[in-house]
Amino acid sequence: MRIKKYIALLILACAFAGCRESINQPEQGAALVLNLCLPVQQPASHAPLRIMGDPGSYEAFALPKYAYIFITKKVGESWVLWRKDEIRLDSREWERTFYGGPTGEAKDDIYRYTGKILFLLGNDNPKGRVYVVCSSRRLTLTPSWASITTFDDVLNLKFNTAPDSIQESLQDIYSTPYNYFTDEDLFYCSYDCSAGNSYMVNTVLFHVASKVDVKWSVAAEQRINRVDPAESVRLTYMEARRLFNGNAYCFKPMRNELPAKLTSGYTIAEMVKPADEGLWWEGRTYFYTIPYTVTGAPDYFPLQMRLQTNESGDDYCPTLNLRIDTTAMFTPWLRTNFTITGPLSEEEPTRTVGG
Repeated sequence: MRIKKYIALLILACAFAGCRESINQPEQGAALVLNLCLPVQQPASHAPLRIMGDPGSYEAFALPKYAYIFITKKVGESWVLWRKDEIRLDSREWERTFYGGPTGEAKDDIYRYTGKILFLLGNDNPKGRVYVVCSSRRLTLTPSWASITTFDDVLNLKFNTAPDSIQESLQDIYSTPYNYFTDEDLFYCSYDCSAGNSYMVNTVLFHVASKVDVKWSVAAEQRINRVDPAESVRLTYMEARRLFNGNAYCFKPMRNELPAKLTSGYTIAEMVKPADEGLWWEGRTYFYTIPYTVTGAPDYFPLQMRLQTNESGDDYCPTLNLRIDTTAMFTPWLRTNFTITGPLSEEEPTRTVGG
């Protein structure tokens, strides 16, 4: 079994998208225009500039309908939360377009929100950062919306992943990187109205969930047993189990952690089932899940699978410690390969895979 993890940075800017007055902003003065953009996966020739599969032009994604926006500013040596707003996005105003400027390759794909988002910042001449979470479904936040009052509340903001509807939509939740800095500025997210001027932030958002790509193959010599065909090996069931199920970070997607013993979690069942005759000997599937580490193993994401061959009823449950970088800015695309060389009949010890 091998896992390859591909993480690449997308260096991308967005064209001007216009502005709309936000709710409850009575002050006049400097204005902050916010442009929301999602990167799109390109062909292999562009792969070095991409976070693979994020969001992916070859996959089905629901574009965000909700935006949770937090404007912070620096007061002396401290950071404070200055403005916050929850905005309903019009799904018809997401536009598939291209960018070919100096920081990107010709025809770099983006989804750009063409709706107008404007904050009137008054005459305080602030300088700070904007943090944004976008989702296709309304999120349940911790702390609650009314309780988000400090800069630390923003950085440590979490959302509840327990509902099935959220688990099924994890690939449609995006946020601004909290640790992608250029010099002292948070790349994609910083603004400067210190001279009383208006400012436009071209913010690019990325997945909070990690893509897990699973391939399996039964060794050729095991697929057909000409002496006793009933003994031929075939994969008849597969599921991913005990996936993250709780409150996950919005802006720190690689910092989720659970206790050493995970007693429950979300299960994606029947990824392969007996009726899938075409997948008995080889196949490929993927899903999105919240990456996490466990206490005592800070560099590994414990992916637990359940497999069955030949409808025997025997469970084979390897736990794959997939290597991840908890300090990374973006969630990775995790790949693992199962090669089956015989009937699966017992639990396999945990193994570590990946570079």
